[in-house]
Amino acid sequence: MDVGEGRSNLISDINVTPLVDVMLVLLIIFMVTAPMMIHGVKVSLPITESKSIKSKEDPLILSITKKRLIFIEDYNVTFNALKGKLKKIVANRAGKEILLQADKDVPYGFVMKVMSQVKEAGISKVGMITEPLHK
Repeated sequence: MDVGEGRSNLISDINVTPLVDVMLVLLIIFMVTAPMMIHGVKVSLPITESKSIKSKEDPLILSITKKRLIFIEDYNVTFNALKGKLKKIVANRAGKEILLQADKDVPYGFVMKVMSQVKEAGISKVGMITEPLHK
């Protein structure tokens, strides 16, 4: 009786089926939850015809509500403290870009004042978020 004879029938391949199953479940979970992960404050955006912005990293979202409240992501900031907060935030960010979403009823002059504070904070790339025009 040869001792090595019983071992020759064993297969040493890795079974990847459970790994593929787990990855497919994770993919489905991420596909379902990704649209729900919108940052910022809900505002009524103006409707325009424009192309979407492509970004390498998650941009910082600055929101202005109808009552002229300013939010960085979900955090309320006063107009006077805006420039200082933005300077601290972008000091550690490689891409100094921000997306601005303002309610359509906010006066143009106030939006320009906020954009001035953004530029003074050292942010060179500012994008505007609008609703797409539905045809």
